[in-house]
Amino acid sequence: MKKQFLQWLGAALVVLAVLPAPSWAATGYTQTKYPIILVHGLFGFDKIGPVEYFYGIPEALHADGAQVYVAEVSAANSTEVRGEQLLTYVKQVLAATGASKVNLIGHSHGGPTIRYVASVAPQLVASVSSVAGPNKGAAVADIVRGVVAPGSFTQAILGSVVNGFTTLIDALSGGGNPQNSVAALDSLTTAGMAKFNLAHPEGLPATACGEGDYQVGGVYYFSWSGGQPLTNMLDPSDASMGLLSLAYGGAKSDGLVSSCGSHLGRVIRDNYGMNHLDEVNQVLGLVNIFETSPKTVYRQQANRLKGLGL
Repeated sequence: MKKQFLQWLGAALVVLAVLPAPSWAATGYTQTKYPIILVHGLFGFDKIGPVEYFYGIPEALHADGAQVYVAEVSAANSTEVRGEQLLTYVKQVLAATGASKVNLIGHSHGGPTIRYVASVAPQLVASVSSVAGPNKGAAVADIVRGVVAPGSFTQAILGSVVNGFTTLIDALSGGGNPQNSVAALDSLTTAGMAKFNLAHPEGLPATACGEGDYQVGGVYYFSWSGGQPLTNMLDPSDASMGLLSLAYGGAKSDGLVSSCGSHLGRVIRDNYGMNHLDEVNQVLGLVNIFETSPKTVYRQQANRLKGLGL
């Protein structure tokens, strides 16, 4: 009896050895079919020294199988200029990996930037995930534009100072991209985004706070955002997020972008206990300890894309 059992066990082990691994074992939780490209927002960068814009997020995605790239576009420029820079980068990633498409995830101004690429080159994009993208403009940008009149001396001075700042950011991150803070400001106003949306309407909600089409031209559209400007008393940026949120007159926002205005395609959530910087795990991981980790949210999205075969 014992000999027969051992023979059966040996045969079973041989069969298991030659069978292909089940799909859940063959791939990791975040292992999407197509590479993931993360795209920063205004005043952003890929990495300066040890500090990443998407703090710890590329590593969290890569740990379970994702191919992750972090694009570097102008820290401040128009959506269209940033979009063309990103399109060039997408083509470079495709050439390097042999993939036919990419999954784009953009934070803040990175949201409209990835939308531009998906609109002009949908054949290269599997999905767009907008994280707190000002898809209907930002009230803070409207206020600044209202104070800084086009063509004024104030605009010239402010533009010069901000361009100098963003040029420094670009240099420290090893870039070399042109900076135009005035063009960035105009892109992010309500009027600027309305003009952009006419040319690139894919995924936009038809109602004020609804969802948009989940798929357009073969591209899947998603969005999520925070809705809590003050989240961690130890975070030095919290006070500024709280102050900036006053621009929304009590409407839900993450401090810089209104929750409803961030909607695009399938809305995962617009009320995470996160502010605008928490959404990229900043500052240095000082986020809301009572909310899901930002890293987990990105990992969940990668798994969601994987489930769709993307």
